[in-house]
Amino acid sequence: MKSKPIRQKPDFSKLALETLAVRAGTRRTAEYQEHSEAMFLTSSFCFDSAESAADGFAHADQGFIYSRFTNPTVSMFQDRLAALEGGEACIATSSGMAAILAMSMSHLQAGDHVVCSRSVFGATIQLFSSILGRFDITTTYVDLCDAKAWQEAVQENTKMFYLETPSNPLTEIADIKAIAKIAKKAKALFAVDNCFCTPALQRPLALGADVIIHSATKYLDGQGRVVGGAIVGSKDFIMGKVFPYVRTAGPTLSAFNAWVFLKGLETLELRMKQQSQNALAIAQWLEKQAGIERVYYPGLKSHPQYALAQRQQKAGGAILSFTLKGGKKAAFKLINQTKLCSITANLGDTRTTITHPATTTHCRVSPEARKAAGITDGLVRIAVGLENIADLKNDLIAGFKK
Repeated sequence: MKSKPIRQKPDFSKLALETLAVRAGTRRTAEYQEHSEAMFLTSSFCFDSAESAADGFAHADQGFIYSRFTNPTVSMFQDRLAALEGGEACIATSSGMAAILAMSMSHLQAGDHVVCSRSVFGATIQLFSSILGRFDITTTYVDLCDAKAWQEAVQENTKMFYLETPSNPLTEIADIKAIAKIAKKAKALFAVDNCFCTPALQRPLALGADVIIHSATKYLDGQGRVVGGAIVGSKDFIMGKVFPYVRTAGPTLSAFNAWVFLKGLETLELRMKQQSQNALAIAQWLEKQAGIERVYYPGLKSHPQYALAQRQQKAGGAILSFTLKGGKKAAFKLINQTKLCSITANLGDTRTTITHPATTTHCRVSPEARKAAGITDGLVRIAVGLENIADLKNDLIAGFKK
C-alpha cells in the first residue's frame, strides 16, 4: 500500500498579518482533524504511564499538564498573538492587569526602580505605586513625549521602562525608537502596552521594545465578551522568567476565553481599519462643534505628535477624547443626553462607548496627578465602534445644544 503524501505546512514567517490572524497557531487533534480551533475545557491531561507523567512535569513548558499553566486552546491564542506581534513567545493571563503584574513580578525585585509614563491607565499607577511600592520597588513618572525626561529619570537601580502609546485617554504618542535607545543604554527592560493600536496598527518590538503588554479584553476580542491579558517578547524572557511565575502564581486565562480571543483575532485587521476610519471622521467633525476646547486624536493634523503617529502607526486607532468648555457639568450633560453610545468605561468594542475619565478610569488617581496628566473635569473619552457615522453624530449632537 502506498503511503499517503504529507502536505507541507506554510512558512508563517512569510505570511501577511491578515493571514496570520486566521491561520497562525492552529493545532488539530490527530483523531478528528477539526478545521476550527477546538476548545479544551479540561482542568488536567492524562499520561500513558508514570514515566511519561514524570517526564511531562519535568518539562512543563513543552506539553500539557494542568490548565492553570498549560492548555492547547490557550497555547493557540498565545502562538497566534506572538506571530502577529513578531515576538518569539507569549504568555496569556486572566486580565491585562494580571499581565502587567506577571511581567513585573517576573523581572523586578526589592530595591529596583521603574520609569513609567505619567499617562497610563489608572489601575496601572495603583499597581506600581500602591502594590509594588510595598515591596520597595519605586516608580518615577515622566512625560510620555519627553525623551529627555526618560533619560533624566534613570537611576543606578532602574530595571524597567513602561509606557502606553497612544496614552489613555489623551492619545499622546511616545517615540518608541527614541525611548528604546535610552532603555537599552540603561540596561532596563522596555515594555510597551499596545492595547490601543494592537499589532494591526503598531508593532513595538520592531521599533525596539523588549516586551508587549495587552489587555486582550479590548480590541483583541473586539466585542466586549471576555477578559484576558497577554505578554509577548523573547523566548528567553517569556519562557525563562514569566512562565515559571505564571505556573506558580496562577493568573490563568481560561480555555473558553482563549477560544473567544482566537475568534476575535480573525477579524482584528478589518475591525481596526474600519474603526480607525470612523474615529477620524468623528474627530474631524468634533473639531467643528461649538463648546469644545480641544479634540485629542492622533489622526488629526492638530495633534502634537501627528507626524510621529504617521510614521509609527498605520492609522490613528479608535480612541479619541475631547475637552468641553463647561467642565464636568457639560461633560455629564453630553454623556447623559446620548441614547446610542454605551456609557461604560470599557473600550475595544464594536459598539461605541463613552465615559468621563476623571470619575471612572482615573477616579483612584489623585486630583494632583490627574491635573499633571491633563485629565480635566471637562474631558470626555469615546471609543468609536462600527456604527454608522451619521447615527453617531446625531447621537452626540444633542449634547452640544444649549
